[in-house]
Amino acid sequence: MKKSFAKKTVRATWTGVIPAITTPFKKDGSLDVNEITRQCRWMVASGAIGIVPCGSLGEGATLTFDEKIELIETCVKAVPGTPIIPGIAALSTEEAVDLAMVSEMLGCGGLMVLPPYVYSTDWREMGAHVSAVIGATKLPCMLYNNPPAYKTDFLPEQVASLAAKHKNLEAIKESSGDARRVTALNNLVGKRLTILVGMDDCILEGVAAGARGWIAGLVNAYPAESVQLYELAMKGDKASKAKADVLYKWFLPMLRLDTVPKFVQHIKWIQNKTHGSSATVRAPRLELSGVDLALCAKTYKEAQKLRPAFARKSPR
Repeated sequence: MKKSFAKKTVRATWTGVIPAITTPFKKDGSLDVNEITRQCRWMVASGAIGIVPCGSLGEGATLTFDEKIELIETCVKAVPGTPIIPGIAALSTEEAVDLAMVSEMLGCGGLMVLPPYVYSTDWREMGAHVSAVIGATKLPCMLYNNPPAYKTDFLPEQVASLAAKHKNLEAIKESSGDARRVTALNNLVGKRLTILVGMDDCILEGVAAGARGWIAGLVNAYPAESVQLYELAMKGDKASKAKADVLYKWFLPMLRLDTVPKFVQHIKWIQNKTHGSSATVRAPRLELSGVDLALCAKTYKEAQKLRPAFARKSPR
C-alpha cells in the first residue's frame, strides 16, 4: 500500500488559478523529479491555489500507471499544504478507479475526472465511467469537459445529474471553448458547482459568464501574470476591468497557443525561455521545428517587447 507523504491532506478549493502542469522529462525520457519539484514550488510561490498533474498538458496519456504515481508523489512532497489534484484518466474504468484510490492514499486534495482515453460513446457509458471514478473516493472532484480533445461532451443537464448523485462532485472544468456553455452551467448548477475556465483564451469571457476559477496552461511559463489577470477579472470594478483588458490583449497571442494540437510543445518551449525548464516532450510528440517553431518564437518575442509595465513578475 502506498504511503501518504502529506503531513495533512489539504482539500481542494476551486476559486483561483490552478496550473495544469507540464511534465518535465530528462533527455533519456524519464521523469525529472527535481524539475517537477521546482515547477510546483514556482507555481505556488506565484499565487496558485493547487496543482494539477497528469492532465492533457502534462502528457498524461503517455505516462504509465507507475509514472503517474511517481509524478503525483513528487507533487505532494514538493508543496505540502497545497492541494494536488491529479487528472484521472485511463483506457479502462478499472484503471481510472485504481488511480483515484491510490491518489487518495498519497494525500491528494482532490481529483480532476476525465472521460476515458480513446473510447467515446453515449451518455450511458461515459456517465457510468466518470460516476465510478467520482464515487471511488471521498475526495472533492472536478469533472473535466473537453469535447474537442476527448470527443465526449458532458451537457449541462448531464452534469446536473452527476452533481445530484455525488456530493463530492464540487466543480467542473469547462473547455468546450464556448462561453455560452458557462452561462448554461451557471444557470443550471451554479449554486451547486464551481465552474472553472479550461481554455486559456476564454478566461475573461468565462469569468464574465460566471466562472470562478481557472485551470490554466500558459501559467506554467507566466504564473504571476496569470494570477494577476484572474484577480483583475474577478474584481470587476471599472479600473480593474480596464487593466484586465490591457493585460489580456498582451497575453492573448500566447494564450491561444494553448488551444492548438501542439499546445504541449508550445508551452514547454516558452517555459524553457522564461524559467529554464526542459522543452523535451514524449513521442509521438516531437519538439517544435520549422514553421511551428517560428510561430512560437515570434509570438514569444513580440510578447516580451509589448509587455505592459504593470504586469506582475513571477518570483525566481
